[in-house]
Amino acid sequence: MEYTVEIEVACPWCGEPLVTGADTSAGDYETIEDCQVCCRPIGFRVSCRPGSVEQVEGAGPG
Repeated sequence: MEYTVEIEVACPWCGEPLVTGADTSAGDYETIEDCQVCCRPIGFRVSCRPGSVEQVEGAGPG
């Protein structure tokens, strides 16, 4: 079973699409990743189960 799932979300700062991998092996988690376009940090809250992502929320700090 593949535990890394590719997801696409819009950057909350610049609106550009961001493609990243979500690790679904550990269940729900939070992480911070920089936008590939504007380089600002995005806090992600990922809800998942092994092999699939159920929900992704991305927000800037604050």
